[in-house]
Amino acid sequence: MTSSDPPIDRERIALGIQQPWAEFILRGIKTIEVRSQPTQVRGTIYLYTSKRTSNLEAAQVAATEHEIDIASLPTGLLVGTIDLVDSRPCQPADVHASCVPAELLLNHHAWILANPRRFEKPVPVRFLPYGVWFYPFQRKGQ
Repeated sequence: MTSSDPPIDRERIALGIQQPWAEFILRGIKTIEVRSQPTQVRGTIYLYTSKRTSNLEAAQVAATEHEIDIASLPTGLLVGTIDLVDSRPCQPADVHASCVPAELLLNHHAWILANPRRFEKPVPVRFLPYGVWFYPFQRKGQ
C-alpha cells in the first residue's frame, strides 16, 4: 500500500478470486461474481487474488478480448477493495456483466459488485485464505 491507499482495516473480510477475474473486477468490466451459493455479506470487502489463475476457457477468451496478459497479473495479494451490494440467482442477461458464457450461470448466484478501488501497490496478507471468505490480517474470531 502507498500513502494514497486507505489504511488496513483488520476487521475487513476478503474474497479470494482467481486472475484474470480479479483484474476484470478492478477495471469495472466484471460487475457480477458467479458463485454456487448466495451470500449475506454486504459492504466493502478486500479483493484477494488467488495464487492460482483460472483454468476456465472463458477466462482466456475474456483476457484475449480485453488484451490482458494473465501471466503478468499479481497473484497471492490484496489488490483493492470492492463493494458487494447484492446477491441473487443468476439470469441469462448476466452474461456480459459476469464475463462468462450462459452455461456457466445455470443454477448459480450473482454477487453484485460496485465501486472497485485498486491499491497502487498490492498488499501481502498475514493469513492465507481458508475458504471463500477470510480475514487477511487476523485469525477469525480474534
